[in-house]
Amino acid sequence: MAVFVLDKQGHPLMPCTEKRARLLLERGRARVHKRQPFVIRLVDRKEVDSAFQTLILKIDPGSKETGFALVRQKGKAVTVLSLMELIHRGMQIKKALQQRSDYRRRRRSQNLRYREKRFNNRKRREGWLPPSLQHRVDTTMSWVNRIQRWAPLTDIAVERVKFDMQKMQNPEISGVEYQQGELQGYEVREYLLEKWGRKCMYCQADGLPLQIEHIVPRSNGGSNRISNLGLACGPCNTRKGSQPIDTFLKEKPDLLKKIKAQVRVSLRDAAAVNATRNALLAKLLETGLAVETGTGAQTKFNRMRFGIPKSHALDAACVGDIGGVLDWRKPTLSIKATGRGDYQRTRVCSSGFPRGYLTRQKRHFGFQTGDQVIAIVTKGKKVGTYTGRVAVRKTGSFNIQTSSGVIQGISHKYCSVIQRADGYSYTQNLKEL
Repeated sequence: MAVFVLDKQGHPLMPCTEKRARLLLERGRARVHKRQPFVIRLVDRKEVDSAFQTLILKIDPGSKETGFALVRQKGKAVTVLSLMELIHRGMQIKKALQQRSDYRRRRRSQNLRYREKRFNNRKRREGWLPPSLQHRVDTTMSWVNRIQRWAPLTDIAVERVKFDMQKMQNPEISGVEYQQGELQGYEVREYLLEKWGRKCMYCQADGLPLQIEHIVPRSNGGSNRISNLGLACGPCNTRKGSQPIDTFLKEKPDLLKKIKAQVRVSLRDAAAVNATRNALLAKLLETGLAVETGTGAQTKFNRMRFGIPKSHALDAACVGDIGGVLDWRKPTLSIKATGRGDYQRTRVCSSGFPRGYLTRQKRHFGFQTGDQVIAIVTKGKKVGTYTGRVAVRKTGSFNIQTSSGVIQGISHKYCSVIQRADGYSYTQNLKEL
């Protein structure tokens, strides 16, 4: 991956290779500014002494994950410098808000001091989004602003995907009922590929041409609704023919149960992308950079044309009008939003009653949960060196989440901070190599 570079005054310069960054550090010309993502800061060079090229940040927004690709453009071809995937925590936020609502409801229903409902005196601003959706926009913009501080961006390209919910639910709608022009069916096909994992629903084969399969055949009264559609390879589709799925899979009850459960998967993810697309574009325009938008069909066409595998980060590299993607075989930095803790003073049992108490302070012995630390244990049963994310306790006995698992009971005396908690955890993903 490319390494972000700052000048001695903290202004962004063109990213460099890992080898060059290593040489600059060894020769004392730079120091480490941030470890994840890796950023160095020069001690002997200013921005005015540097030359810049066209640097574009490409974004592929998603419901659960958002892909980022930092690319250098020359002509129509782009060279990938860095790949990142941001994992959102929208569902955790939704569950926390639902739990808080349940607590309020319980307090009202108990024999406690009456608390009048206050929902009628709350006014929502224009463009308001639920907190779980606003989180997706905010975390995406947070990383756009971070990368803008570390690299001299000239443009931003974002995939402005739109799922046609009405057409997904009722493909026969037309005329006056539907006045958005001629559709090519891309949204339905792409949604089915995501829903079924790009595999045949019967034999789980991948890497083959897949056909749209009617679970209840049209000859038996089945419709084109999204809940009746799946994906099957040619041989499986031919063998099934017009048989009901219960007859076709009568000897595979486990697979039948799995398919029926998958059929009931909701359109929640597609709705989340639709709800946040315009809000994200408006925030990107506020950065002052030139913003290019591309369609999902264009991204898929570019990816298939250049033979690039499917992932959020690589999809981001294929956004927009491009003539080629170079040097895309790079590791992807997985960034997971973990939050910065909560304000709860206690946990509750399965019945909703308080269970134990949480510490009043977040920091103990100079450490906070989420800090990246290195622990060099010199004696005892856990002798060794451990690097990872720490979970602190008031007693001073910490847990460290390493790449190989959780190491429990490490004394704070053996720990040293590598990077302070910033609300995210980082993992290097090598699956694209």
